[in-house]
Amino acid sequence: MAYTLFYSPDSANIVVRMALEEMGAAYQALEVDRRENAQRSEAFLKFNPQGLLPVLVDPAQDEPVFETAAILLHLADQHSALKPLDPRARGRLLKWLFFLSNTLHADLRMAFYTERYADSAESIAALRVHLRGRMTAHLALLEAEMARHEGPWLLGAEVSVCDLYLAACVRWAQLYPRGDAVPATAVQALPRLTALLQTLDARPAVQKKAFAAEGISGALFLAPVYPGNPVV
Repeated sequence: MAYTLFYSPDSANIVVRMALEEMGAAYQALEVDRRENAQRSEAFLKFNPQGLLPVLVDPAQDEPVFETAAILLHLADQHSALKPLDPRARGRLLKWLFFLSNTLHADLRMAFYTERYADSAESIAALRVHLRGRMTAHLALLEAEMARHEGPWLLGAEVSVCDLYLAACVRWAQLYPRGDAVPATAVQALPRLTALLQTLDARPAVQKKAFAAEGISGALFLAPVYPGNPVV
């Protein structure tokens, strides 16, 4: 049976959609209209009591799966895809997947919604400057990790769910908050990361399927064009 992916355009669900398309998994996508605050409806809160996206319904599971990293790990295990072939690299997959989720994406969310964490214009501006520095440092750390393994991907020679998650985070870092994001030049100064993003951008499952399904075209990961959709 097919999965069901609850999504809103260019939110964290795009990472899951890329994974599903790369795996060739059958799924249906149901849009949750955040303009109507549909993610806070009684019906949706039954799928995720936090009212957040993405949510994946797997008919083989007794409850919906939420949290981006949890969904990615579940799919990678279910399909034996987008993860290292060598079981000894399991720890490497886990640590970087959760670094992306708990550190990079967490800092991005704080930058997107800084007003939730600071209560004055001055403190909001100062926090965004601090977060921009943190995110730039995170990307430099990931660049060094790619260099350590001398592979085209974060974990080495094989593409994984980590690469999809990383690419989406780098996309959002350059787009949000609008006018105060990580500059594209900072990303392009990292050659291995740049090459990874260019390779992913050219993959049919990414550009012609996942992003096209959400009405997004043009440059996806390097100096992306603002699509007019906020990020969750």
